Amino acid sequence: FVFFFFWVEEKKFLINFLPNTNINKSNNCFLEIYSGTGGSEASLFSKKLFQMYYKYSEKKKWLIKIININECVYGGYKEIIFKISGNKVYDQLKFESGGHRVQRIPETESQGRIHTSTCIIAILPEVKKNEIKNINLNNIKVDTFKSSGSGGQHVNTTDSAVRITHIPTNIVVECQNERSQHKNKSKALEVLIARIKNLEFSKQKKKKSIKRKNLLGSGDRSDKKRTYNFQKDRVTDHRINLTLYCLEEIINGNLDILIKPIIKEYKIKKKK
Repeated sequence: FVFFFFWVEEKKFLINFLPNTNINKSNNCFLEIYSGTGGSEASLFSKKLFQMYYKYSEKKKWLIKIININECVYGGYKEIIFKISGNKVYDQLKFESGGHRVQRIPETESQGRIHTSTCIIAILPEVKKNEIKNINLNNIKVDTFKSSGSGGQHVNTTDSAVRITHIPTNIVVECQNERSQHKNKSKALEVLIARIKNLEFSKQKKKKSIKRKNLLGSGDRSDKKRTYNFQKDRVTDHRINLTLYCLEEIINGNLDILIKPIIKEYKIKKKK
């Protein structure tokens, strides 16, 4: 129960933040997708969202590197964390954070009923290498364990997987995608520092967020940023009341038609 409480609080901190407009616009970022309400259907939607961002990154000629995947037995992702590197990555993706809702008929639904599921996305700017080196080792706890695949079965006989806990904030990061414990630890540290920096930035800017809060919201499961309705071929971004009837095109990586209007709206509100 205690672990679940901190897990929920951490997710709120990850999502409830203002994009850091002071960083270099060409900065790389970490993109995290978590399945929310909806069980296995939410996990399958997490995988679909990852594929969407992967295709979008290919169109932009960005590079993607997987940090960690937590698969479920149905083939979806309970959690996936990956790093995107390229030109103006964070500047383009910073508003993707929040609740993404899907409405569709699951393959296992025999009566044709539409189900609603939710996934939560967090976008974190990459931190500088010197910030990783400067972390206080007394504030972190490192655990190692055997990496596991879909359904939880162990796929490695050595303790190559790494779990790092930041004791002051109770932020936890796992990485088991690499065969090397050293590489897993290095990747986990990168994500950990990014989350800590984001938490600090969120606290500093919280009082100044009123004008732009409607673009970001709270990030809990009831706070939906975007809805994907497969039956009606419709995608709606609730922050700017934008509705498009080209879901398949968007899912296949044409995200600019959603992202550009949001960035434009943000710039307008920033001037007010």
